[in-house]
Amino acid sequence: MAAGGFCKLPDATVVVALNLPSPAGVPAGVRVLVHARNRARALTRLRNLGLRAVYLRGNALPPTPDEVTAVLHHPDGLIWRTAADNGVTVTELWQPIRALLRRPAARA
Repeated sequence: MAAGGFCKLPDATVVVALNLPSPAGVPAGVRVLVHARNRARALTRLRNLGLRAVYLRGNALPPTPDEVTAVLHHPDGLIWRTAADNGVTVTELWQPIRALLRRPAARA
């Protein structure tokens, strides 16, 4: 189960933040942000991308104001970066979700 949270915006949309386990090629876990009409639609967007076992229970790690700003300024409304580990601040830039899901090219 992923740790995360959400926040409601004044326009009745939500930003959902999830900490997911490490995919191949990423040393630590990842923090994914999704902007959607509601929490269910945000999780559906992730499931449609192939992240089938993503659930949000509780609101333990809601998005910070900086994270909300980042996802609102991205055209897809779906971004990720390496998750902060043990309170270490991450200076990595947010990346579109396609960069995470891209599979490495087959080598001949």
